[in-house]
Amino acid sequence: MTFTNTTNIKYFIIMGFPGLPPAYHGLVSVLLLLLFLAIVVGNTFILTVIVYERTLHKPTYWIFFHVAMTDIAFAAVTLPKIIGRYWWNDMISSFGTCFTQMYFVHSLGAVHSFLLLIMALDRFVAIWFPFRYPAVVTNTTICIACVLCWVLSFICMMGVVLHALTLPYCNLNVIMQCYCDHISITRLGCGEGVAYVIEVALANALFTLLVPLAFIIFSYFSIIVAALKMSQAERSLKVMSTCAPQIFTTCLYYVPRCFVYLSYNLGFTFSAQARVVITMMYSLIPAVVNPAIYCLKTQDIKMALTQRFRRSRIAHRTDRKGVLK
Repeated sequence: MTFTNTTNIKYFIIMGFPGLPPAYHGLVSVLLLLLFLAIVVGNTFILTVIVYERTLHKPTYWIFFHVAMTDIAFAAVTLPKIIGRYWWNDMISSFGTCFTQMYFVHSLGAVHSFLLLIMALDRFVAIWFPFRYPAVVTNTTICIACVLCWVLSFICMMGVVLHALTLPYCNLNVIMQCYCDHISITRLGCGEGVAYVIEVALANALFTLLVPLAFIIFSYFSIIVAALKMSQAERSLKVMSTCAPQIFTTCLYYVPRCFVYLSYNLGFTFSAQARVVITMMYSLIPAVVNPAIYCLKTQDIKMALTQRFRRSRIAHRTDRKGVLK
């Protein structure tokens, strides 16, 4: 079959979870809506706490701030469409809309990956160079680094999306996924350039995933070594408890992704249903649990929330006593 460099596709059909019986569409849409609300409310809470609590205006928490923004943005880009697909059977996504969604999905994923790298380097400098930390890692340097993550990621992914747009899309337009992503769209392309476009995009994805991961592993390994060398057990425990939230969130983000990439390259295959479920889990579960991890495992945030709660209770009691008098 010979393909011409002409795109005939005007829209894509988002299948969502393949093979899901219609009887469960309402339940799935409600669960996805609750997931969306949990991500937005939880991460908005983190943003609000960091902005209004002056004690949290520190480099580490500004990184948390940017991570929370990426989680909210990713949920806003992906979930409304799939909720509509199961709520009122809106399966159609126009050609331009689908490519726009793909652009934001992969850009936000790259931003998140680089933010986790900055988070690990922040803890590395704090543990290994504590006296230089206040001078090297400041609010200004962290904000500049985080902004660069956003700018460079969006510029880099622009090239990936434009490269995918060079392919002709002839007949196939069914996306076996809950949102438009690069691999699902480019597999629908026709012509000899499909394999090359996929390989370039895979190399880009591995760079944005594995290069930060290598530095993250090195940073946390160095932190663990430094903690074990400390003479005081309490100090070592404090270091590990400080790094625990970052390590946990990093594992939530990277472990499922690395599992999928390794299994794919080693020849393991998943059913369409399993692949979609795994993708949704590693894309959205970290965004749901991150606010709880930050609030429960980060000492400064727990202290700030506890103090604010106590002040509000004292103020409430004072007002009641004034009313009774």
